[in-house]
Amino acid sequence: MKHRLLSRLPFPLFALPPAARTVALALLAWTAISALGALQTYSDNLRGGVDSHYPALFVTWFAEYALPLLVLSVGLSLVLARWPGLIERPRNVLLLFVGLVLVFQPTQWTWMAWLRGYLDAASLGEPWQLLRKMLLVGWFSTTGTFAAILALHYWRRARERELAWRRAQTDMFSLRLALEEQRTLALRAQLEPHFLFNALNAISALVRDGDKALALGAIGRLSDLLRYALSASARSSTTVAAELDFVRDYLDLQRLRYGERLRVHVEGADDLLHAVECPPLLLQPLVENALRHDLDCRAGPGDIRLHFAREGDALAIRVTNPAGSGVSPNPGAGLGLANTRERLRLLHPGASLHAGMKGERFVAEVRLPLAEVD
Repeated sequence: MKHRLLSRLPFPLFALPPAARTVALALLAWTAISALGALQTYSDNLRGGVDSHYPALFVTWFAEYALPLLVLSVGLSLVLARWPGLIERPRNVLLLFVGLVLVFQPTQWTWMAWLRGYLDAASLGEPWQLLRKMLLVGWFSTTGTFAAILALHYWRRARERELAWRRAQTDMFSLRLALEEQRTLALRAQLEPHFLFNALNAISALVRDGDKALALGAIGRLSDLLRYALSASARSSTTVAAELDFVRDYLDLQRLRYGERLRVHVEGADDLLHAVECPPLLLQPLVENALRHDLDCRAGPGDIRLHFAREGDALAIRVTNPAGSGVSPNPGAGLGLANTRERLRLLHPGASLHAGMKGERFVAEVRLPLAEVD
């Protein structure tokens, strides 16, 4: 509100340098106080039947009272702005006030006596009486001005500290956000070459087996998968349904390598998956991990299962594979699982990935919050 009112003044007050702005604000304040004081005196004179002129009263008020206090308020404000440490301790505040009273009040009284012509040695009787009457008035005006400037200074310091704290919080938040984005990009940059390396391994296995037709088909499928991976890289999130479609295409590519041994069962894939967001390339590392520790570790058909279910306020996604005798126990410490866990943490504090043995099967379970969907 104060800024809006001051912006309507005929001159751009806030465009002035700090020292000039302090002088201008003090001049406005004491001019207004002089106008009100002269008006009160004029009103009292009218009630008492005393003939007076308001302009003359205003000049007297400004010259005798406002001008010394204007000099005091401006000088004190500039000194505190230059050396704020002067009032850091209560003892310093007391010493400053005592020195102010000892220096300023005699100067103010002398100024007022000079304006009224009471410095004539022939009329020293009246000046002493006047000085005694002015003692309480001068004390009150000096103390009030000192207290007001001190309060304004403390308010400004508190406001500056609050603004500095807010700027620090904003800078820290921006820095954390930039760091999280860089970590996400780094994780994604690790994951995509990892996925490409494993897909090329599948194609190289077909080439070694001499099946050129299947190898060419696999290259075509890999091209489609890479298009999805590249488009997903430009987004921070996608849907679980889109990820499931990508995994199915990835399994079709791997089926060219494993043939009928690759058996994957998907349960609970309903319309809810279209509304739940997740990081791009979320499911593929989990399925790839299951392939590596199922079909690559034993002979015979595989048994990989993907299960989707709503459990309370979360969507639970479970990818499981056999891990019985003769099968490598999956410790869950591979690059795919580690990256997926970190990317989930960056996506949402409530998202998680837990992996470990349950009976004779290795289970990787992802939980995604559903609060935003509801």
